[in-house]
Formats: sequence, structure tokens, C-alpha cells
Amino acid sequence: MIDSNGYRPNVGIILSNTKRQVFLARRCGQNAWQFPQGGIDMEESPEEAMYRELYEETGLGAEDVAVMGRTSEWLRYDLPKRYVRRNQHPVCIGQKQIWFMLRMNCAETQVNLGVTSHPEFDHWRWVSYWAPIRKVIYFKRRVYREALKELRPLVFPREADVQRVE
Repeated sequence: MIDSNGYRPNVGIILSNTKRQVFLARRCGQNAWQFPQGGIDMEESPEEAMYRELYEETGLGAEDVAVMGRTSEWLRYDLPKRYVRRNQHPVCIGQKQIWFMLRMNCAETQVNLGVTSHPEFDHWRWVSYWAPIRKVIYFKRRVYREALKELRPLVFPREADVQRVE
């Protein structure tokens, strides 16, 4: 599903722990790290897509997390020209995302990257809050920065609790 401007609706998931770290996963067979994310299916709400993607990519269910909040607006990024598939219609030029901040409330052993027949990730780890901006592919960095900045008060209620890396 591509909107009239060429953006695919998507959800992003920032999963945090009680140490205020965030979950970062490595794409299968690549040295590419990112947050769980995925497309919103037709007639699916962002919340429904978030829970579906959470399960498909981490094996965690609604009972394993607490939703702390979400971004107030869509955050968009454009794909570099070499990634745009001009032979597909409609042409997708990028993604628009609603980002969710979740807190994991289960044991780390509950994470299962292999619940689907085609896993997205082959490894995961906890990292400091701002580290994903440096780890994610370059064209997603602005959106990661915007999502982390907007959702930061949910994890760090006092500004003094976190160093800025912007």
C-alpha cells in the first residue's frame, strides 16, 4: 500500500528495558542494524501493525511489553534513488512511519528472532539510547533522531538523565 505521494505506511518499534537501553537488531546475513519495523497492511491500524511486526520480528507479544507512547505525526524518509523500484506501480519513494516506544516487561529469553519462516534478524543486543543513530543505514538516520528525540521523555522523564547526541 503506497500513498498518493509515494510513501509506504510503516511502523517503527523502539523497545526499551529497565536500564533505559534500546533493542537493536542485525538484519539476516548483513552488517546492518536497525529497530524492528514494517509495513501497515490494508485495513490495519498502526497499533495492530506494531503488534504484528513485534511478534514477527522479535517473537514478543502484547503481554510481553508495555506501550509507553507513539510519535504524534508520521515521520518520513526518502529512499536513495538506487533503491527506488521504478518498474513497480505505484512507485514507492520512501516510507512514512509512526514510531512506538515500548518497555519490555518479560525475560530477555522470551525474544525469539525465528518465529517466522523468513526471519528479518539474526542477532540483537541492548545499546545506549542514542547509539542507533550511528548504527542505522545513513538514509534512516534523520527519522531515527526525530523519533528518539520525540519519545525521549518517556524513557528519560528529566532532561538531565540523558546526554544529547544530536
